[in-house]
Order: sequence, then structure tokens, then C-alpha cells
Amino acid sequence: MIFIPLRPNKEPLYKVKEIYYTLQGEGYHSGRPAIFVRFSGCNLWSGREEDRADAICNFCDTDFRGTDGPLGGRYTAVKLKEIILSLWPDAKTHPFIVCTGGEPLLQLDEPLTAELHKSNIEIAVETNGTQPRPAGIDWLCISPKPTAEVLLQSGDELKLVYPQIAVQPEEVQDWNFKHFYLQPMDGPRLEENTRRTVDYCKAHPQWRLSLQSHKYIHIP
Repeated sequence: MIFIPLRPNKEPLYKVKEIYYTLQGEGYHSGRPAIFVRFSGCNLWSGREEDRADAICNFCDTDFRGTDGPLGGRYTAVKLKEIILSLWPDAKTHPFIVCTGGEPLLQLDEPLTAELHKSNIEIAVETNGTQPRPAGIDWLCISPKPTAEVLLQSGDELKLVYPQIAVQPEEVQDWNFKHFYLQPMDGPRLEENTRRTVDYCKAHPQWRLSLQSHKYIHIP
């Protein structure tokens, strides 16, 4: 009799740039304590400065390449959950995490959301909306980017970086979201962009102003 060993099932490994505990700095949950899980990689930019000029999202201000950030690495769903639970300071409340990137929906899937929900972890996601939505997301925030086809046109929060020539608020204002935010584009023209964003929100009350408050108070 010939014995053929069974190939063991290998759990998927999620590639994570960094994990850290802070306050959400922008959008609907601004000021809320949260554990940020930044997944590596994006489909709209390589993350390399030499590629920025040709990127779909060439104004990105985030380092999402590799796994060299705080608590970065390649993790199974169970190990990732253990790290999240270790960072949450209060056993009386449910952990709240923000899955971001890069583009988190390139990796975040139903097996991971199911594992996190076993420990009552509330899952928020910040995505460009170009990837399918897995089951188990508790709060979905979409941030449309120029020329990228957005598959997810409904959710909890739409947060549009403003101004973008290729994506105007009028183009997305009828999408099926509960909350609409305009966020001034960071960079050398931040002051002008903030003034323009304020003026637009005042003229169009459907939209609310989102500021990156974490940058003003100097927290991650």
C-alpha cells in the first residue's frame, strides 16, 4: 500500500504594515478611540515616490508599503485578533478597529471578519470602493479617487477628499450613504483647500467638513 500524505490546510496570512491604538482623527468617528490596522498594498498606487506622478491616487499621504511599521507583519486571522485584543485597554467595552491601507479590501475577507466578531470586535473599513465588500463589516467608509471605478456606491460614510478635478461632489451626492463628508486635500495648498471646502459645505448642507485632527494634535 502506498501512503500519500495529506497536504495540510494552510491558513491565509494577512500582510500588515502597522497596528496601533489611537483616536480616529477624521470623519464620522472623529475622536473615538480606535485600533488602526493598516494593510499593506494598494491598487491605485505602488507606494513608490517614483510612481506617484502616474498613480491614480497621486495625493496619498500614507506609507503602506511592506510590514516594517509598529507591530507590522504577516499574520493569521487568530494572531491578528490576539494583537488587537492586547491593545484594547478596557475589557468592559468592545474593541473598535479601523481597517485601512493602502486598500484594505484587497486582503480583508469574510474569514477574518468572522474571526474578529467571535471576540465582539467592531470593524470599520476605510476603502477606495473599487473592491467587493466582504460580509461582516460594521462600518463602511468610501473615499472615491479620480478615474477609479467605484463598485461600492452605498454604505455608512462617504468621505471625499476635496478638491479633486476628476471627482466632483455633485457626481457622488446621490449615492446611498448615511453621511457625506468633504475633507480638504493635504499638501502645500492645504489652507486654500480648507477654505474652499468650508465654502462648499456652507453652500451645500448635505456635506459636512472632515478635518484630519490627528495631524493638528500630533498623534498617529
